[in-house]
Amino acid sequence: MKVLRCILLLALLLNARVMFSTSVVNQKDSIRISLLTCAPGDEVYSLFGHTAIRYQDPQQKLDIVFNYGMFSFKTPNFLWRFIKGETDYELGVNSYQDFASEYIYLERGVNEQILNLTSDEKNKLFQLLQENYRPQNRVYRYNYFFDNCATRPRDIIEESINGKIHYQNQISSKSFRDIVHEYTANYPWTRFGIDLCLGSQADLPITLRQEMFAPLYLQRSFESAVIKTNNNYSKKLILSTQNIIPEREDGIAGKVAGVTPWQASLILFILVTSITIYGLKKRKSMWGVDLILFLSAGIIGCILTFLANFSEHPTVSPNYLLFVFHPFHIIALPFTIYKGIKQQKCLYHILNSVVLTLFILLWALIPQRFDLAVLPLALSLLIRSASNYILAYNHNK
Repeated sequence: MKVLRCILLLALLLNARVMFSTSVVNQKDSIRISLLTCAPGDEVYSLFGHTAIRYQDPQQKLDIVFNYGMFSFKTPNFLWRFIKGETDYELGVNSYQDFASEYIYLERGVNEQILNLTSDEKNKLFQLLQENYRPQNRVYRYNYFFDNCATRPRDIIEESINGKIHYQNQISSKSFRDIVHEYTANYPWTRFGIDLCLGSQADLPITLRQEMFAPLYLQRSFESAVIKTNNNYSKKLILSTQNIIPEREDGIAGKVAGVTPWQASLILFILVTSITIYGLKKRKSMWGVDLILFLSAGIIGCILTFLANFSEHPTVSPNYLLFVFHPFHIIALPFTIYKGIKQQKCLYHILNSVVLTLFILLWALIPQRFDLAVLPLALSLLIRSASNYILAYNHNK
């Protein structure tokens, strides 16, 4: 009888242990971690979309979002630090409800990709995110192409996996400028401004991994990615994908409207040409046009020179637009205006005419893609320099 009782007690204990173990496994398996990819918005900083990580634990009643894209315009010297490329972003954490409410209000769609992770990998990823959120770790130096709100989630997910993620279609035929153009197609002035600032390095071919700086490219790479462990076991990185917040019907806003940079520069070229022809006929220097034109080109040149030499922004140097827009336009301006009024020959205008002529003739050979709106601007500067030389030559005959 005692033996029978002992057997029954042992059976109950074993059954309880199995039930407890099953409960723990189920609790761990109920945790779900996913990558959230947000559609582009209308503001300059949201044109490329956004990426975040969602953590759900029903047992703990947790549904939170880890967001590496937090920054504030109220940060001291924000504009100056942004120009220098010293913008600091930080990891923020908020409830999924608050996160979703913002994107529903903005009518920006959100797709969710459930990560196919083991219990240990989920636990490690959550620990890494918590470590990143410590006050001493949450702030990081933002880098537009190489360290941003999309690359950080990718890197921390890769670090948590017991194995290695293999991405499909490793070969890329794009450049950073190609992707920038893709997302700014409906924002011609934004595209023009970015094109001015980006140098020739932005036109070099990039890898698939470098493409992932753009959230939608990261989403596509994750969709076809595979996890491979040391024992040659492989599985898909993504369990399932769903649209959790619908995008507005018209997709990305910002339709092309109003005067484009190309149209504006063409109008300027026509005006400058007309005024120059009038000045040549009347033998007048029209120095007021030179003052506005060369001062504007010089200011742009100062910005490009600073970016190329002192900014931490990536791919801004070398920038061959410095042959058209450079600080020497401002430095030489008093001298060139004086010579123009007196209708005397000016060495600066001769040199500027030669440089601009070579730039235009070698346009297709220069290893940098320029916005077409630059051509009428360069021609406008060339016409003014050439006209000053012609007036001085005729005056001294």
